Parts: sequence; C-alpha cells; structure tokens
Amino acid sequence: MKTSLSVVAASVVAAGLLVASNAAAFTASAPHAAPATRPDVIRVAMEPQGQVKPQFQRRLVRLATTEAPGTIIIDTNNKYLYLVEGNNRARRYGIGVGRDGFGWSGVVNVGRKAEWPGWTPPPEMRVREAKKGHKLPAYQEGGEDNPLGARAMYLYRNGNDTAFRIHGTNQPWSIGLNMSSGCIRMMNKDVTDLYDRVPIGTKVIVVGPGNKQGEVSYQDRGVDVLRTMFGG
Repeated sequence: MKTSLSVVAASVVAAGLLVASNAAAFTASAPHAAPATRPDVIRVAMEPQGQVKPQFQRRLVRLATTEAPGTIIIDTNNKYLYLVEGNNRARRYGIGVGRDGFGWSGVVNVGRKAEWPGWTPPPEMRVREAKKGHKLPAYQEGGEDNPLGARAMYLYRNGNDTAFRIHGTNQPWSIGLNMSSGCIRMMNKDVTDLYDRVPIGTKVIVVGPGNKQGEVSYQDRGVDVLRTMFGG
C-alpha cells in the first residue's frame, strides 16, 4: 500500500514539474515566437494601439462607389483609406496625411512594395529639418525605429516615382492627424494587412486639395454590422 502511494505521489510530482517546466518554457519563448521567415509578425502584433482614436481603427464598411474592386480611395480630408471590395463593401483604415502645405491629390498606382523598408529622406527635407535643428540621416535601415514602419507601397504616375508612399509608422498616435510631408501613413498592423491585399499596379485615388483626382464617386455609409459580426 505504501509502495502504491509512493508511486502515485511520485507521478503527481513529476507531472507537476513537467507542467511547470512547459509553462516556463512557453513563457520564456513567447515574446520571440515569430517564425524565422517572418520576424516582423510579433513586432507588428505587439505595437501599442491604445493611443489611436476608435474611429480610426480598421473597419468593414458599406461604401457606395463606382470604382472597381481592388481600387484604393484615400480621403485625406476625413483621414480614411478605403480598399474597395465590390457590392458596396470596403475595408476602411485610419490614416495620417500631409500637414498644411503638403497635401495633394491625383490618380497614381502602386509601383513597388517593400517590407521593413529603408528610408532615404529627400534632400529638401534634410535641408528643411536642419533649419529646425533636426539632423536627418542620408539613409536609415529598415526596422522598428524607421519612420516608414513595417511596410511601404511606393506610388507611381506614368511609370515614375512620385516620392509619395503609403507606409507604416513608428508614431501610431499620429493617425488621424495632418503630420506628414505628403505621404500616407498607417498603423503597422494596418499597412501590413493592406500590403498583403494589394498587388503591384493597384489604382490609388487620392482625394485632396486641388481636386486633381478628377471625378470620383464614393459614399461611406458606416460600419457593415452584419459582415463585422458574421464575416464574409
């Protein structure tokens, strides 16, 4: 009888040690659990989002538009980017846009894409910032502290780089504000989602000052409650 109790006790202790060991191993490895081929996944997922206003969080919305599915519409006035999905549906993302004097409008295309892109500040930006006492690097490697964030989609017109981008940001609090030098910035989790959905060549309509985008019809009719609740 004593032998049986000893065996049971030993089994319980061993099981407890195994559970504790597994728990400790999981706890230790969890922060670095991203696959080797996608080292950015955990970094994007861990980005704090609490500073972004609720209306600028990603939403499935009802959008009445004549633009073809796959088109990106950027409403710089209301700080929203829409990915048209057809059947009066779209994905809406909050964005940060150009500050006073840096707003623009037009029809462009995604000409190039990059993950964790490097940043080369334009010469005029370096001169402008130097006058404010801010010394910018000639080039900065991609990474968590890079202003372009996790992804960048380079906007082209007639095969030429416009120098404007849709990109992530290491300043998520700037979403919903006029902060940039004309580029469209998104939360890293959102630019990563958009990046995976749009191919090279995607049409991008930027609605902003000057109305150089031409006629574009779209009406945001609010959150698509049924699709948000049940998917599809």
